[in-house]
Amino acid sequence: MADDRIPEDDLLIADPAAESAAESAEVEVRPDDRVDDERHDEENRLKPEYISAVHLALEAGDKGAVYDLVEPLHAADVADLIELLDRSERAQLASAISDLMTGDVIAELNDYVREDLMDTLSAHAVAVIAEQLDTDDAVQLIEDLNEADQRAVMAELEPETRAAVSSALAYPEETAGRLMSRDFVAVPEHMTVGNLIDYLREEGDLEHDFFEVFIIDERHHPVGTCALNWVLTTPRSVRLTDLMKRDQTLIPVTMDQEEAALMFQKYALISAAVVDESGRLVGQMTVDDVVHIISEEAGEDALLMSGAGDGDINEPLREAYSSRVRWLIANLGTAVVASGIIAFFGAAIESLVALAVLMPIVASIGGNAGTQTMAVAVRAIATNQLTRANTKRILWREFRVALLNGGTIALLIGLAAGLLFSPMMGVVIALAMVINIGVAGLAGVLVPVIFERLDQDPAVASSVFVTMITDSMGFFAFLGLAVAAGLAPL
Repeated sequence: MADDRIPEDDLLIADPAAESAAESAEVEVRPDDRVDDERHDEENRLKPEYISAVHLALEAGDKGAVYDLVEPLHAADVADLIELLDRSERAQLASAISDLMTGDVIAELNDYVREDLMDTLSAHAVAVIAEQLDTDDAVQLIEDLNEADQRAVMAELEPETRAAVSSALAYPEETAGRLMSRDFVAVPEHMTVGNLIDYLREEGDLEHDFFEVFIIDERHHPVGTCALNWVLTTPRSVRLTDLMKRDQTLIPVTMDQEEAALMFQKYALISAAVVDESGRLVGQMTVDDVVHIISEEAGEDALLMSGAGDGDINEPLREAYSSRVRWLIANLGTAVVASGIIAFFGAAIESLVALAVLMPIVASIGGNAGTQTMAVAVRAIATNQLTRANTKRILWREFRVALLNGGTIALLIGLAAGLLFSPMMGVVIALAMVINIGVAGLAGVLVPVIFERLDQDPAVASSVFVTMITDSMGFFAFLGLAVAAGLAPL
């Protein structure tokens, strides 16, 4: 970690008293109450005037004023404030509000911002923060560190936390094993409702937030679940095996996080047991984890389709350049293909200026049609609506939609071109439009499907290839038909 670390006296460690006060404040101030106050606008975003006040206090070195400004904020708003400040000011702010920098704040930070902030802390300080977090959040914090820093932080953790984090890091990234929480309530199947209630009341080290109790057998395999409302409304003498729901959704530790999120969506889950290769209960995933996954995956797919990499405004300049430029180079190569087709019909374009005027319209409309179909296909693949079982049906459906769209656009552009130039030109561009939009419908489905069949993310810069196909086919169809119709020489 960096040598210019925050001094030990200013470590980001929340003391219990301050944390208790913060919790009390959260109880008193609901999110609704924060809207349009002196710090938040009507959309519950921090006001520019408030951020400027914090900035000025930091510039003046007035830690007391900084603390007073930040202290009323919710943990999520403190994270927003840190992200909105310049990179050079973040460590300074963290030092000024050290006891407000709880694990909840760290968990809310953008990945790149959190990584930068962790580089300013000692291994002990990072370990103290990790101890405050849920296991899944602690794993996310530590996995972003380099290998040497990971070892240093792990050495500072409590044995129980170290074992849980080490176990999670052994699983591949973006799997249920990385994201699951090790904090859950599991009881043996011989218990009654009364036994369970007494256990929950007497046990002093239970996870604060849980929605159901997992029932396990002697091998620690989950055999059923009991929702808390069932437990509270059932006589004490009833056995859990008579009350529990035996049909449950189990998530393997190696399941991809996106697949796990789809299971939550499909079966309307609030929580689900995570099991290892032998079927033992090792953790749970909850709906709050899934909301984060869905948001993350949706943003990731949208950015991958444009070749923008992570697309994070906090991403380091070099990484942003590297992730974007390679797809721009690929785009340059595909553009050369379309330019080659134009060059082949150069004589025709020179002899008839109308071709140069109209051919961008054919390519542009085809590109938009391809992008529409591609977006539908990528989403369908991501949500398991487009699979090997129905690829042909979806391909035929989208082709028919493309032909209907193509016919409508062809009629409009054909009439306009016929009036402005000649009837034959109207027929040529209408036919070219139908052909190109039809090809766009096929390409918009086939390109993502081919990526998926090659075990690649179907959103990965699909637009680059779809645009190449629609541009090339648009130019070729329009110019080729014009030459075939005798409007211009080859």
